[in-house]
Amino acid sequence: MSTDALLMVLIIFSINIVYVSFFTVRMIMTLKGYRYLAALLSTVEVVIYVVGLGLVLDNLNEIQNLVAYAVGYGTGVIIGTKIEEKMALGYITVNVITTEENRSLPRILREKGYGVTDWDANGLDGLRKAMQILTPRKYELKLYATIKELDPKAFIIAYEPKTIHGGFWVKTVRKGKLFK
Repeated sequence: MSTDALLMVLIIFSINIVYVSFFTVRMIMTLKGYRYLAALLSTVEVVIYVVGLGLVLDNLNEIQNLVAYAVGYGTGVIIGTKIEEKMALGYITVNVITTEENRSLPRILREKGYGVTDWDANGLDGLRKAMQILTPRKYELKLYATIKELDPKAFIIAYEPKTIHGGFWVKTVRKGKLFK
């Protein structure tokens, strides 16, 4: 393969990584409600897409360009999801069920700044403490680590809430006082 052909493969590969990374982040921003930022991002995204696709279509007889396009696309999906994980937009709600002996867990989590609602529950083996915890996604892994450290046998389920309204915790987040 000549130097020009190799350069073309690298350019097509790189363009598609950037395009698909933008696409992935834009899609997630749209789903999270950042519509204006997503629209701005899509403007850049479509220019990158047209340039990359144009290069492939102009050189369709070169199979390595098509392969570079496909591999760049797959790589872009991985990189885009990694970028989104680092951005950690939005919030998560974590439901935790812990044993009766660990009644201090809600208090400890509240002291660390998490919004915790707790109640007594009954499980197969007796009394349990159930909790619902709301936190920004950027603190998700830290929350899991804290729970597992305090109760390695805790049952944890997490999901993303679509709407959040009211409560002291929302006011605290808006004032920027969470986890300080």
